Formats: sequence, structure tokens, C-alpha cells
Amino acid sequence: MATPLSPQSGSPLSALKTIAVVGLGTMGTGITEVLAKAGREVIGIDISETQTARTVAALESATARAVERGRLTEQERAGVLARVRTSTDLRAAADADLVIEVAPESYEVKHQIFRELDTIVRPETILATGTNALSVTRLAADSARPERVLGLHFFNPAQAMKLVEVVSSVLTAPQAVAAVTDLAIELGKEPVAVGDRPGFVADGLLFGYLNQAAAMYEARYASREDIDAAMRLGCGLPMGPLALLDLIGVDTARTVLDAMYAESRDRLHAPAPILKQLSEAGLTGRKAGRGFYTYEAPGSATVVPDALTPAADGARAAGRPVRSVGVAGSGTMASGIAEVFAKAGYDVVLAARSDEKAQTAKARIGKSLARSVDKGRLTAEAAAQTLDRITPAGSYEAFADVDLAVEAVAEDLEVKRQLFQALDKVCKPGAVLATTTSSLPVVACARATSRPQDVIGMHFFNPAPAMKLVEVVRTVLTADDVHATVREVCAKVRKHAVDCGDRAGFIVNALLFPYLNNAVKMVQEHYATLDDIDAAMKLGGGYPMGPFELLDVVGLDVSLAIEKVLHREFRDPGLAPAPLLEHLVAAGCLGRKTGRGFREYARR
Repeated sequence: MATPLSPQSGSPLSALKTIAVVGLGTMGTGITEVLAKAGREVIGIDISETQTARTVAALESATARAVERGRLTEQERAGVLARVRTSTDLRAAADADLVIEVAPESYEVKHQIFRELDTIVRPETILATGTNALSVTRLAADSARPERVLGLHFFNPAQAMKLVEVVSSVLTAPQAVAAVTDLAIELGKEPVAVGDRPGFVADGLLFGYLNQAAAMYEARYASREDIDAAMRLGCGLPMGPLALLDLIGVDTARTVLDAMYAESRDRLHAPAPILKQLSEAGLTGRKAGRGFYTYEAPGSATVVPDALTPAADGARAAGRPVRSVGVAGSGTMASGIAEVFAKAGYDVVLAARSDEKAQTAKARIGKSLARSVDKGRLTAEAAAQTLDRITPAGSYEAFADVDLAVEAVAEDLEVKRQLFQALDKVCKPGAVLATTTSSLPVVACARATSRPQDVIGMHFFNPAPAMKLVEVVRTVLTADDVHATVREVCAKVRKHAVDCGDRAGFIVNALLFPYLNNAVKMVQEHYATLDDIDAAMKLGGGYPMGPFELLDVVGLDVSLAIEKVLHREFRDPGLAPAPLLEHLVAAGCLGRKTGRGFREYARR
């Protein structure tokens, strides 16, 4: 994280003791609670008396729960409540050292508030906007004190989320930035310093991804449930993108994207038409009781079935019987997939280009099972039985009797085509042939055989024994019973299957890699540092890893190859790989595996 400036000793900006919060919606109420708990005197201001009353009630309820959980004493609770007063008159902010505005995302509304504040507050008072979509510079330029206007973007819920983006315009005084940065630290937050552009860091990356997910759903490429499950289980995200849009508010997302597109003119930021349709129909998400999903009641988090809720798997066609499985390949993914099938009770033939490679792959599985035994996840007897079910082979001829053949060889279309030609000759009639490709066209593998109806995509995630997701990719030629077979097998091996069509990136990579590419562009344009971007996405978005941590783990060469495939498939200029990524790959900086990618690593 960037090191914040510290205000000069004795400066009137060095202690922000009295703070006004203008706008007492969910975010304003949360910020009020955070400030009061940190010992600040807080003036909560809203034009609605009903809203000010709700804020007081929410504070009383939240602090009562904190007492019950032992996080506050009754005396501390009384102190928090005593430090908060509310008003419907903006003049109540007259004595504030800092005013944080969190009114609706409208230039007209915010300009009016800032103009009035100019005539009310002291000359040295700092004015902060909580916008996540509008230009801080434009708001500052309309103020009589532009040097004291900045952005202070908290994340929802403010009480729990650690990230605060401190947004400077070209007009903002460094002392003002330093003062609010110090305040954020005292509040227990992680401040990240960013420049003024729509979305800043976290939302700038997040909303492009959410928009792509909405467009994917609108195109009927995958169901809302499968899109959300894919991103939760495939990327470890706390929420799927469509559920998150409902939480944020579909109308809010549309406003943010409109502002981002106005600046970037990047098609990835052009709001998906479905966002406009839902917004104008009043289906704005949880707050309305309906958005992408339907909820028990307005404001409820409980999803209830509706006309779009998919039927249970029992309604599908019956699949083909599968007793034995062949796994082609000798790498980490092949051995992981073989382990998954063997643990589930299948007899597995693990075939590679030589007996030695196949034996090495089986030995890798033995080590993995031994680690599971050491961690108490598996008994020694179960591990031994699992390993006994795996037969290594140095030729694909060993697949003659398998019911399901899964290829997990190099991500090279010609290599895969040749393998499928071989499987076509070796495997018995009726055997299902599956590819684990993450980005190549499944139909190209199918057309390499005389039985394209038997070919399907079965994209496992790495490490296969741990990751719950499998993307089931059917082509226009895949038979219904083949699709049903793979769904049934996924259930037996305890994986969550999601359905998608045969196009580049499927669900996860098609949403993940444009987000990663946009993060690279931010660094390339010197908008933010690697550390600040990674911190912003982990603290503000709940991501398990920041984009640059993830890129270095995946491998920059692998990432570049996937981004090239996406760009070639969709022909969208916004998907073109960032030049910085191409330069690092050309220099041999491929991530952790080479000791250097976006960061440097100790060589093993």
C-alpha cells in the first residue's frame, strides 16, 4: 500500500474530531457507526426525518448486539450513542472538521450539497464525497474550496469492510489527503490512495466483471445459478456476480457503468441492456425484492424459487452407465483427475506416452493421498484402495474397455485433435470422450472423431481433488445422453457441474481474464500500484487473491494465451491483451514458476 503523507504537527487538519455524515442510507448509517465507535463526534444529516430515526434505531440495535457478544460494555455503548446526533438541516455541519457526503449518485444532488456546505462550514473543513462513480474533480471544481474536496470511498458494509479508497483530484491539497488517510487508519481501515477516474480501483475492476456476467446471462449462455456457482467455486469468490448485482442494486451498477463508459468508451463498460430493462422495471435487486433473482420480501437476502429456477437433475434424460474411466495425460491435472475418479470408486486407467510417465503420474497421486492421510482427511486403508484402483499404462490402447475417456494433455489444439483421433480408434462404441480444455473449441476435438455426438467438455479446475467446480461444455453436436452421463458422473465424484456452451473461456475464464487484463492496464497506465490493486480487490471485493498474485500463480504465459483466445473469439478491442503482459512474457517473466512475474520470488 502507498505510504500516506502525515499532516504537519499543529496543523488544523491533524485531528478530525467532529465529522458530519450527509445522507443516512445504508452506507451513511454504517459510516456513522464506524466513526462513533472510534470516538468521533458524529452529526448525521438527512433530508428525511424517517431516515434519521432509522439510523438511530440501527445504531441502537447494532450496539446492543455488540454488548450481547461481549464486544462493547454497556458504558461504551452509551458513549457511542451519546456521540451521535442527527438533523435534517445541513447547517448542523457548521462545526464539523470533515463532512462525508454519501447522497444519491447524482451530480445535481451532490453539487447542491457542496454549494450549500461552502456557505456553512469553516474554511479549513475538508469536504469528502463517498461517490464510487462520479468525478471527484468535477465536484471539486464547482466548490469554492476545491483544494479541500476529495473522495473517501467506503465499501459496504462499512462496519466490516477494511478498504477505504482515498481519491485525490488534481486540485486536492496534500494536507487534506494526509488528514483523511490518518483518519482511515485510526478507524482500523486500510486506505489506498487513487486518482480520480470512475470506479477508482476496486469498482473499476469489479463493475466491468459484473457487466460481463450480466451480458453472459442476457445472451442465455448459462443460467444465473450456473454463472454464480462457477465464479464462487471456480474462483473462490464470496458471491456470484449476479447475486452481487442484486445486493449492490441493479440501478446503482448501471449508474457506475454509465460513468465508466463515458470516460473509457470501452465496450466492456457499456451497460448490458438487461441492466437498463431491470432498472426501469423497478427490479433493482434485493432492495426491491426482485432483480436477477426473486427474494422473500424487499430487503430480504433469502432467494425463493421463481419461473426461472431450473428443474432438479431428476428431470434430465438418463445417462450411459460408467464403471471405468480412462484419463489421458501425465501432468498435475491428469493425475489430479485420476485421483478424483479413483476416490469415488471408479476403476481408472491412467495412460501417458510412456510407461515411465504413467508410473510417475501414479506416484504423484500416491504422494497426494499420503498427504491426505497425514492431515486426517483419509484413512490409510482408503488411500491404499484408491491407489489400487488406478492402472498406469504407456499406451492409449489400454482405453479399449473404458466407458468414459477424459483427456488432460497439453493445451494445444493439434495435440488434442491427434489424441481424439487415437481415442476414436481405440475406445469402444458408446464410450463418452471428454476434453478438459479450458479455452479451446470442444467441437474441434469432436470433429477429429467419427462420433462427434459422443464428445463433450469436462473442465476441471486446478487442483482437481480440491476444487469443486466442473464446467460441462456441450457442443451443437453433443448427444443428450452424453450430457446427462457427465452430469451424473460429476455428482458421483462430488463435483458441482455447471452447463455452458462451446465458446472461448466458457464461464469462469471468460469472466476472470478480462478482469485480470484490466488490472494489468491499470498498472500499465500508472493509475495504481500492484500492491494497492491487490489490496483493493482482497479488502474491497472479498477476493481470496489479488489479480497480480493470481496472475503470477496461474502463469503469465498461460494467462496471455487465454486472453488471446478470448480476443480472437469475441473480436472486442477491450479484450486485447495488455502490452505490459505481452512484454513480461516475451522477457521470460512468467510468474512463480520462473521466479519472476509481476513480482519476484525466491527460487526453490
